[in-house]
Amino acid sequence: MGPGHPECPQRLDAIEDRLLMTGVLDGLERIDAPQAALSDVELAHDRMHVAALRGLTDRLLEEQAAGGPQYMQLDTDTSINAHTFTAALHAAGAAVAATDAVIDGELENAFCAIRPPGHHATRDKAMGFCFFNNVAIAALHALQRRNLKRVAIVDFDVHHGNGTEDILAGDNRVLMVSFFQHPFYPFSGDKEPASNMLNIPVSAYTKGMDIRELVEMVWIPRLEAFKPEMIFVSAGFDAHRDDDMGQLNLTENDYIWLTERIKDVARRFSKGRIVSCLEGGYMMGPLSRSVEAHLRVLADV
Repeated sequence: MGPGHPECPQRLDAIEDRLLMTGVLDGLERIDAPQAALSDVELAHDRMHVAALRGLTDRLLEEQAAGGPQYMQLDTDTSINAHTFTAALHAAGAAVAATDAVIDGELENAFCAIRPPGHHATRDKAMGFCFFNNVAIAALHALQRRNLKRVAIVDFDVHHGNGTEDILAGDNRVLMVSFFQHPFYPFSGDKEPASNMLNIPVSAYTKGMDIRELVEMVWIPRLEAFKPEMIFVSAGFDAHRDDDMGQLNLTENDYIWLTERIKDVARRFSKGRIVSCLEGGYMMGPLSRSVEAHLRVLADV
């Protein structure tokens, strides 16, 4: 995204360093991400959106060859460089490959340590650091390529997953449950969402115990009634109390609890099948500790 931008390569470095230092990495199987097929990306995105991003990349390469800029702004928060399109294909490809591996029984569950994130990318627009909606692509792949009947998406990022909602609202094969700080970017999610969208806007400085109570009382009954065959997680860790991207007050223990509750629903209804994809989390310490906590529960390490 450019120098000083919070969505930076150091995010994945911090996660890997933490998992290596704590020994968690020893208990995981590591798989490099392939590129997603454009036919899978276009399950969730308009063909013109994909073509436009590729066209901007080609234009940027031409301008760079003539001494032009390294980055091109798409909006005030989001820019691309010559490698963004390929990186976004790999991020989506990780989610699709993880979905296939879990459905095929090669893995019980998977965490995709990927960037760029995805849950703000709408059907026809890149925004909020996101270009392709990794979770929506993977969920639609599970439904349309792998013939699952019902999938759930759990989004616990501090920001509303407006892109996921834009793509999947009204698709009754999908139940999306989320909480997010409101009012806050992208200033959506609080206005009569579709019946398959269960949004819980919460005010700034909401504590973890209050979030837990809302999850237990509101999310869990809907998920149990829906009986998903697979669960996808938009795993944003910017709701941590030490992440200054937002103002919610979650801790590592809250992410442990959330992951345990997701895993329990998956065990009872989904054959344990979970694919979790990194979204937000921009302070390296809280991000890496929270991912460690999430993975310890997913991988039983």
